Amino acid sequence: MASLAPSGPTHSSTESPYGSDRAGLVWAYRFVPGHPGRPIESDEAAEFRGAASPDADTFLWLHFSLSNASSEKWLREHLTLPEAFYDSLRDNPSTRVEALDAALVAVIRDVPFFDTEEGSDATVVLCVDQRLMVSARTKQLRSVDRLRVAVRAGAPFQSPFALLAHLLRDQADVLVEIGREATAQIDTIEDRFESALVSGGRRRLGIIRRRLVRLQRLLAPEPAALFRLLNQPSHLLGETDVADLRRSAEELSTAVSDIRAVIERVRILQDELSAQLDEATNRTLYVLTILTAFAVPFEAISQLFGMGVGGLPFRDNPYGFLIVFLLIVGVIGLGAILLRRLSRDG
Repeated sequence: MASLAPSGPTHSSTESPYGSDRAGLVWAYRFVPGHPGRPIESDEAAEFRGAASPDADTFLWLHFSLSNASSEKWLREHLTLPEAFYDSLRDNPSTRVEALDAALVAVIRDVPFFDTEEGSDATVVLCVDQRLMVSARTKQLRSVDRLRVAVRAGAPFQSPFALLAHLLRDQADVLVEIGREATAQIDTIEDRFESALVSGGRRRLGIIRRRLVRLQRLLAPEPAALFRLLNQPSHLLGETDVADLRRSAEELSTAVSDIRAVIERVRILQDELSAQLDEATNRTLYVLTILTAFAVPFEAISQLFGMGVGGLPFRDNPYGFLIVFLLIVGVIGLGAILLRRLSRDG
């Protein structure tokens, strides 16, 4: 990767969290190790190309929007990045972290703002070396925005790899927040367990479970990819960088495990609600069956007495209707008492 060195005048930053400038740059920062980052513009970033630099420790973070067609053109004109980075921009491959000869190329999943159930994941592609971190995305991403907030708050960074490690920890924090939000909703459903069937609890649990399963499936390969890299660290990484990245990978792995535990809790609650629904349905069918069984004799009696032929009981008795009516009411009463006792025993 081309070495970048500071030169030229300083320009004021016109950062835009929702768009990008004419070069496709959303934001850019210049860092001196141990000091807060300074925002710069694309013109100043383009000047950081001199091979001979009196300020060799200076490094940059350039963040691009892939929705702007000028992004890749600007990158190819002003920086020498591995071709694998550009392939990742177009192909949207699966999660990976690989060390090339001159840089580290990573494709990681993240959670966008304003996410919905249909599209709750997005990708950020990164290229990191000792002097530069380039990140590119299509949607606004929570973890990347958290890193930017930390930079704007004056957090010092020692190297571009420290930026990458912070980004991974921010990703773990986002997962923890999502897990907490899901847990709070699950607690509410459990507190109203008896009315969960009629209040849409089962549908809400289904939405929560689908979202968490999707996040787990997309983010679970990331810690494994990082650990594979750190087991045989690249010459680009110093001991401090390796330790920082390992700690970030462990935090991310823990966050993914917590999401898995929440998914298991949702599954158990769904099973309990399904069992409750089945029990209520079976109880209703049982009552309907008993009532139907009691109705059959009454229907037969009404058909017999409705034949109008000679020899019918109580036909000539002036109290015949009353006798039959009381007989039917008595049978119904006995059936209701029996049904109540059976329901208590069940």
